[in-house]
Amino acid sequence: MTSAQVISADVETASEPQPARDGNRRFAAFSGLKSPKIVAGFVIVIFFGLVAILGPVLVRTDPSQVSNSVLEAPSFAHLLGTTQSGQDLFAQMIAATQSSMYVGFVAAILSTALSILVGLLAGYLGGFWDEVLSLITNIFLVIPGLPLAVIMLGYLPGAGSLSIIVVIAITGWAWSARLLRAQTFSIRKREFISAARLSGEGTFRIIALDIVPNQLAIIASSFFGTVIAAILTQAGLAFLGLTNVTEWSWGTILYWAQSSGALLLGAWWWYIPAGLAIALVGTGLSLINFGIDEFVNPRLRVAGLGTRKPRRPEVAPTRRRRGAASLVAESEPGDTRGLSQPVRTATAEERDVILDIRHLQVDYVTGPTPIKAVNDVSLRLKRGSVLGIAGESGSGKSTLAYAITRLHKPPAEISAGELVYTDRDGKQVDILKMTDAELRKFRWADLSIAFQSAMNALNPILRIGAQLKDVIVAHEPGVAKADLENRVKDLLQLVGISPDRANAYPHELSGGMRQRVMIAIALALNPEIVVMDEPTTALDVVIQRQIIEKIIELKDRLGFSVIFITHDLSLLVELCDEIAVMYAGRVIEVASASNFYRDAKHPYSQGLLNSFPKLSGPKRELVGIPGSPPDLRQIPSGCAFRTRCPFVYEACSQHVPALIPTIGMRDSAGSKPPAQARTGGAETPEAREERQTVAACLLYDPQLRPAGTDTEHDQLLVGEER
Repeated sequence: MTSAQVISADVETASEPQPARDGNRRFAAFSGLKSPKIVAGFVIVIFFGLVAILGPVLVRTDPSQVSNSVLEAPSFAHLLGTTQSGQDLFAQMIAATQSSMYVGFVAAILSTALSILVGLLAGYLGGFWDEVLSLITNIFLVIPGLPLAVIMLGYLPGAGSLSIIVVIAITGWAWSARLLRAQTFSIRKREFISAARLSGEGTFRIIALDIVPNQLAIIASSFFGTVIAAILTQAGLAFLGLTNVTEWSWGTILYWAQSSGALLLGAWWWYIPAGLAIALVGTGLSLINFGIDEFVNPRLRVAGLGTRKPRRPEVAPTRRRRGAASLVAESEPGDTRGLSQPVRTATAEERDVILDIRHLQVDYVTGPTPIKAVNDVSLRLKRGSVLGIAGESGSGKSTLAYAITRLHKPPAEISAGELVYTDRDGKQVDILKMTDAELRKFRWADLSIAFQSAMNALNPILRIGAQLKDVIVAHEPGVAKADLENRVKDLLQLVGISPDRANAYPHELSGGMRQRVMIAIALALNPEIVVMDEPTTALDVVIQRQIIEKIIELKDRLGFSVIFITHDLSLLVELCDEIAVMYAGRVIEVASASNFYRDAKHPYSQGLLNSFPKLSGPKRELVGIPGSPPDLRQIPSGCAFRTRCPFVYEACSQHVPALIPTIGMRDSAGSKPPAQARTGGAETPEAREERQTVAACLLYDPQLRPAGTDTEHDQLLVGEER
């Protein structure tokens, strides 16, 4: 899934505020670079910079001068000891620090300047210049850097610092240029660039005053990364003896230590200082780089890099994890410390299932006979996956969502079942057995919900920032005001809304922005599970697409699991890993999204799919499902779908079908063998999906299925390729 394209000015304004053009604010982005990482990194780098500048002035000892003090350990006379020739290692380290820092920073300046020139021109000019400059960039990217540096160094006169700087600058610019080109492609399409162009500003003025300031943090990050690479490259070339070994650098010291057998002689003081200096400078520059990365993208402060199964993030770095999950983690299996129920230990198979819904039943007690809105529902939500729940209005989808989060109020009540939550350590608790106090801590900290109809779910008289704060303060009453403000800003940026919209009221936002606010509220306390109850209802298809892509992006980045409820199967097929279809309060089919789309088993599921038009191929008449969903107060006997099913027979009115595996049912009709049989016994992904598909239909029950119905039904299910 690619990142969402900017479709409307409304969304673009919400996600990325336009930068100010005046000189006072153009460089204001760097005013916030005060993170501990950046401070620590600068302290380390500045220390070595001062040594490089002041060291040769204060230390007058010749680093190449030999003496009779051979291989002496560090002492007051020789602070870092001496070499095999009696040379003072402290003087060598001072000279080497100056040389290494000089080469690293000068080479990085030249390399970064070259990457800015190539990257920004290619991205802004496009067309022919982009093709030519990108071709040159790609050539340098595919050539291994170190071998190229070795070859170039051999053809340059001498092998001193100047030659090394030239080699590093020529071989190290391509990656940064490629990154800047991609960023410039994005920036040049924004409205403030068009306004500058229309006002008559020249190309280089626009690049210098509008594009470069918006990429200063990225340029700085690339620069410090290049400094690290330059220092390491010089050290590597010197250690291999490919540079002037009489010119002191950290790599040269290591070269002489290795050549003289310092390790065998036990002269640890000969090689440790130089290696430690390289490691410390690299650490300092890396800390600066990481801090800049976090500042450029605030989501990286809390979520790490976007990977398929990332570490658990935190919205604020200083906050402590709260909620029932911490109570579960502090409790031992079998006891009740901190919880009102014994904590169980999950089996190896159960550890991957974060929420196990077991035989859940929800009744509406409005008369002498309860109405079963959710009837014997069993589902499993796997960790890090998306479970979609589909069905017509009145099928029990929203009732199930409220049951999972225990938000029902009378006359609704959960009359049976279990909701087993498994934390990452494999400890299990039943959500239905939690007390009210435990449930308050558990909700939103580990299980949250994004309600349908954001306009109704948001308080119309409170600003959205205040509503985000309410969620946080309700669970963490002691949070500091400054931290609270920062967390609200982080949450809004997380869902692509500018932080300055925290002071807006719900009616001042578009429908898509309101739904993003609902997602931000659901993610306020970093839950493990998010239940989304028709979050795209009443939104147009463009905004639906943006919301779906944002949900996928956040799920992959933050690693939470999703129960996504909707009546729109097209959304579920694209978004979900697994789809469950509900009808009259029961789950009638569960299958992987791909297998459901290719080959839905239940006649009701097939009818839902057939009600959507095809986007390609020949036109066909849409086939809807005849009739209406049943009245839950008067559900037909046997199969609730039998009054609308084209394959109904006598047994359908006498037996309530249970969920059973559907694989192999076609063999008896001879229409299509299972995928495993088609591959000579090896189980393919398709076969595995077929094995995991279950449907509540008597057509798949070998004991109750009447003879002669297989072929006609299988022809419908196989149908045309979707």
